[in-house]
Amino acid sequence: MATTPAPGTSSQSTLSEYAGPYVTDMLGKAQAISNQPYQVYQGPMTAGESALQSNVFKGLGSLNFPKQLGDTFSSSGAYSLPTMTSTGMTSTPNTGPTGIAAQYMNPYLQGVLQPQLEELRRQSQINLQPDLAQLTRAGGYGGGRQAIMQSEADRNLLAEQNKTIGQGYASAYDKAMGQFNTEQGQARTLADMMSGAGAQQRGIEQEGITADYNEFLAQRDYPMKQTQYLQSMLQGLPISTVSTSPASMTGLGSLQSTVGTLGSTYDLLKKLKVID
Repeated sequence: MATTPAPGTSSQSTLSEYAGPYVTDMLGKAQAISNQPYQVYQGPMTAGESALQSNVFKGLGSLNFPKQLGDTFSSSGAYSLPTMTSTGMTSTPNTGPTGIAAQYMNPYLQGVLQPQLEELRRQSQINLQPDLAQLTRAGGYGGGRQAIMQSEADRNLLAEQNKTIGQGYASAYDKAMGQFNTEQGQARTLADMMSGAGAQQRGIEQEGITADYNEFLAQRDYPMKQTQYLQSMLQGLPISTVSTSPASMTGLGSLQSTVGTLGSTYDLLKKLKVID
């Protein structure tokens, strides 16, 4: 804390004798440090992508984003369901796919069902033979009873054939939808891989940008930090002393001093009875 000098005196702060050599040496070293040029880091600032990452990035870069991702599977445009009559199928499946379902439905579905339908017909004829043989033995072959039996067998056959057709197309639709969902999952996985690889590439690039920016800040702030370093060397150190000395006698102070001296001299001579 600064003190006010006594009246008639002046004060002056100087470096303490005990601290003088040490402080002078320390400030010289600090000055030398601050005068050193900036040391530039010569090594790599960031880690680049690995060889494995480069191969992955190269492979994913050659892929196209899956176009079917986000499509909705429905029966719109799928192959139409035929019906079975005594003369054969009443309609044929659509010749060309017009919807998502049609792209996944089995284009050979009718060819797959045809052997099953023929087998049902053959089994119907086999099952009808015992009844016809019994009718022949009874002498009723070719009559109304035979017509009824044949009609009933045909009706049952058509019912089984239409049931087989319905089950076949239902199974084909379910399998098509399952395959569609599988490919949607694969497409989503691929899209996620591409997105993740892109994020990794962006992260690698961002590391380089961040390192370059931090290096710019370090170079920009270097002179200011050196100045702060010099200033910090003087903080908190009791390195000064205060000396006081009589103030110079000029003006009114000199006159007061002269008057005071004359008064003292008069008193002394009076005591010695040199004057009355």
